[in-house]
Amino acid sequence: MSQVIRDASESIHWDEEVDVLVVGLGVAGAAAALEASACGADTLVLERAGGGGGTSAMSGGVVYLGGGTGLQKACGFEDSAEEMFKYLMASTGHAPDEAKIELYCEGSVDHYDWLCAQGVPFKPTYYHGTSGEPPTDDGLVWSGAENVHPFNEIARPAPRGHVPQVEHQGGPLLMEKLCAAVAASPARIAANHRCTALYQHSDGRVDGVACESFGEERKIRARGGVILTTGGFVLNDEMLLKHAPLALRCGMRVAATGDDGSGIRLGIAAGGETIHMDSVSISLPITQPWGLKRGVLVNERGQRFINEDTYYGRLGEAALLHNQGRAFLIVDDDVFEKPEYMDAVAGAGETPAELEKELALPPGSLVATLDLYNTHAAKGEDPVYHKAADYIQPLVNSPFGALDCTTEKALYAVFTLGGLHTDTEGRVLDPEGGAVEGLFAAGRTTSGLAVGGYSSGLSLGDGSFFGRRAGRLAAEG
Repeated sequence: MSQVIRDASESIHWDEEVDVLVVGLGVAGAAAALEASACGADTLVLERAGGGGGTSAMSGGVVYLGGGTGLQKACGFEDSAEEMFKYLMASTGHAPDEAKIELYCEGSVDHYDWLCAQGVPFKPTYYHGTSGEPPTDDGLVWSGAENVHPFNEIARPAPRGHVPQVEHQGGPLLMEKLCAAVAASPARIAANHRCTALYQHSDGRVDGVACESFGEERKIRARGGVILTTGGFVLNDEMLLKHAPLALRCGMRVAATGDDGSGIRLGIAAGGETIHMDSVSISLPITQPWGLKRGVLVNERGQRFINEDTYYGRLGEAALLHNQGRAFLIVDDDVFEKPEYMDAVAGAGETPAELEKELALPPGSLVATLDLYNTHAAKGEDPVYHKAADYIQPLVNSPFGALDCTTEKALYAVFTLGGLHTDTEGRVLDPEGGAVEGLFAAGRTTSGLAVGGYSSGLSLGDGSFFGRRAGRLAAEG
């Protein structure tokens, strides 16, 4: 590859000049292109693949929205921007971007209406019993930890997972509709074009890009700005080793081929700062179906470490990041059922002591954990981790079993959350907090709403929301 940054101060023969150049056609790129072209800007989208969609098209399609959307109201749920804000501030890591979260919550209802206007269908029905996309075509689900401890005591719970109307995986339909909207807009799409370098003036302003298509290079000037929407870096082992090495142990990387960090590296080369590069979303869907929440999740010391009824993204983060991916879901004969996403049983025994020995846990550890849990569960209580009463049940009926939740045997699905530091308008910021003129970014190329805690739908939500804002400002030139 040629140099990532090229001098734009010299005389350059541009092959093409546009107002706004969007790099990548996932959900963030589609939203940016639609907004920029709607503002009257001559807009071009470069997509390295043969067509749009990216990782967004491989997702479940859940979009995290709230504040009282039309879908929430149709399903009989009350919500407000204030309650949504309280939940997101409490659940998305130790240093969330308050300004972004506040804007997102305030604009969430309008953003839902915008998605509908682009042709994305949402069936006005609610599905209970799954985290993330449902097996039906229902439109509203719980997609986070709103309804469990401690968040149900911080903010009034409401389901905020908005899912396109299709059974099972909604990402393909979401991107089909958004890409169709882009194709019908004045924006143009150049597929099979990979951005290889940015042109930057000596004063720091980004002026355009170099891109390759079937071995030929093109130079394209962007008068208003370049918007990087190329995804995260979960497919880049070198970057993961530097920033989030535990992610390398996950068996499933949620990504299209473009999630190699190329856009992030372009932004860095232009002077952009990265933040929260160690943040990852890690899902451990062991409690699908939800009846398995009645089990007890323990680490290699035989101790519980989280309330089992929480969102499976929080289970994965706790298991991998704080317990090295060494975990087992303990069930008895009454609780056991086959998980939807795995089938490995780590051990079984007629008594907790036998199971403990088979799992090679410290002597007495699992026995003590179950004794304490069962004592309180008999009264419908969980004073240690405050699991909801619906999922509290003494584990006393043999045989006892352990579902293997180690990284070697269970499905750990991972993608990155860190990236370029941007402001609320999508401008890429330098380490001093100033904007890199002419350079914008959105989606997983940036650090978005979740910086250490995740709820399904936040990536599609913040990518499309802040992609629109970046498109609008770039269009202003």
